[in-house]
Amino acid sequence: MSMQFQLDRILKAATDAGHVPGVVGLVTDREHTLYEAGFGTRVAGQDIPMTADTVVLIASMTKAVTGVAAMQLVEQGRLDLDSPASRWLPMLAEAKVLEGFDASGQPRLRAPTTAITLRHLLTHTSGYTYEFMSHDVVKYREATGQPNSLSGKFGMLEAPLLFDPGERWSYGIGIDMAGRIVEEISGQRLGDYFAEHIFKPLGITSTAFRITPDMRARLAKIHHRLPDGGLAVGDVEIDQNADFDMGGAGLYGTAADYAKFIRMLLNDGQGPHGRVLKAETVEMMFQNQMGDLTVPSIVSADKTLSNDLPLPPDNPHLWGLTFMLNSKALPTGRSPGSAMWAGIANTYYWIDRSRGIGGVYLSQILPFADIRSLPLFFGFEATVYGTL
Repeated sequence: MSMQFQLDRILKAATDAGHVPGVVGLVTDREHTLYEAGFGTRVAGQDIPMTADTVVLIASMTKAVTGVAAMQLVEQGRLDLDSPASRWLPMLAEAKVLEGFDASGQPRLRAPTTAITLRHLLTHTSGYTYEFMSHDVVKYREATGQPNSLSGKFGMLEAPLLFDPGERWSYGIGIDMAGRIVEEISGQRLGDYFAEHIFKPLGITSTAFRITPDMRARLAKIHHRLPDGGLAVGDVEIDQNADFDMGGAGLYGTAADYAKFIRMLLNDGQGPHGRVLKAETVEMMFQNQMGDLTVPSIVSADKTLSNDLPLPPDNPHLWGLTFMLNSKALPTGRSPGSAMWAGIANTYYWIDRSRGIGGVYLSQILPFADIRSLPLFFGFEATVYGTL
């Protein structure tokens, strides 16, 4: 049976059963799209079909785009991976490590032993940690009145470090900081930088931090998984008047646009309308960039935003420059050294440069690692490899 038939069947079955309200799947090789389809509805209970051009919050899928922007500046010699990053973003020199809380609940802070670098920021080894990953960060934000890490407020960047830079891996706002560095060096808002230096050479037209009227007409709602397994329509939306463009989580876009970005990386940095990165830069991004460290399983501190995400202990996961790398082949068929990451509303991608293919899977459900959507993504990917 063809890839089209098998992928249609698996995605349609999930939406017909109500496991997910709507889903878009896309598979690409180095040259063109092999599969693209949408099933279900953009809003549960409403007859608005989830189509291939539906716009969704891709959230942390933004991180790889920010990484490409930063690496363009590295190529130009305007930025480097291992100098103190406070050279370009002075606030990083003020970051402190949270050691605990005093008897009155106020944070106890100390200076870090190592300066934060761009490499730390792009590999989640800087010490910054999202509050849904840490009860201590939640407590810190409550004690200080600091806005949360999806607020788009400058104050969210005044977060503590949970450890000295380079000590371990922990998922956090490091790539938002990298995006701010791109803004400082370029003198442009991050979305404007993306539009000129990444989206234009790739022909990306429906991805942005600001939802245009055309994008809003195709926008899917984010849903919440209820304790009984059902779904409720939510009203979550990134602040459209944010203080800055969140390079870690702020983009809205389509599967087709993200596939163009994936194809550029499959083609060693070349886009249809110009080169985005040098081949050697792309090669570097797909190499482990955090030494002997590995990515631990994710243990959630807030089950409304993320479920736990265990990683296989017999297949160490590493981190390149903005995405996770599997050191061994996965049961789905994904090759060793492939990249993948995701967005909090259960959007996922993978890039397999060995096989020359990549995939995009888009749903809009909280919490992350949804009990229905995550297995559907893995089933989608395994079906792709099973038909190649």
